[in-house]
Amino acid sequence: MDLKEYINLELEGVKRGIGRVLNGLTQEEIAWRPACGCNSIGLILFHTARSEDSFIQKTLKGSPEVWSTGKWYQKLNLSENEAGAHYTVEQVNAFRVPPVADILAYYDAVRKETLEYLKNLKPEEFDKKIKLPFGEFSVAGIFSIIASHSAQHVGEMSYLRGLQRGMDK
Repeated sequence: MDLKEYINLELEGVKRGIGRVLNGLTQEEIAWRPACGCNSIGLILFHTARSEDSFIQKTLKGSPEVWSTGKWYQKLNLSENEAGAHYTVEQVNAFRVPPVADILAYYDAVRKETLEYLKNLKPEEFDKKIKLPFGEFSVAGIFSIIASHSAQHVGEMSYLRGLQRGMDK
C-alpha cells in the first residue's frame, strides 16, 4: 500500500465515524451543549471541516479556502471571518449551529478538494517541509495532523452523543 492509499483510508475512517455519530440525531441534539462554554457536536463538526479546509487550501496549496471560494459563510449563515477555532466561552455559547446537512455539504466540498490535491501529489512532494506556528512538518505530516485531529474530534462528538442517548440508540 502506498502513502496516498493509506491517507485515503484514514480520511474514509473519519467520514465513517462522523456518519456513525450523526446517525439518527436531531438538529437539537447536534446543537446541544452539556454546560456553559462546552462545544456542541455541530460546533465540533464545523471546526473539523474548517480546519481541514485551512490546512489543505491555505497551508498546503496556498489557495483561498473553500469557505471563501464557495461562499459557504453565506450558505451556513455565518460571518465570512468565522475561523471555526480559538473561541472564547462567550463565542462558544453564542454559536448558532447551522443545519447539519449544510455543515456536511461544506465538509464534503472541503473533502473533495482534499482528495483532489492528494490524488495529484507526487511521492517526493510528501517530504516537502511546511512551517506552521507550532513547528515544521512535511506534507505527509500535515496529512497525519488532519487525520488524527479529525479522529480526536470524532471521539469528542461520540462522547457528546453518548451523554445524550448512547451510541446505539
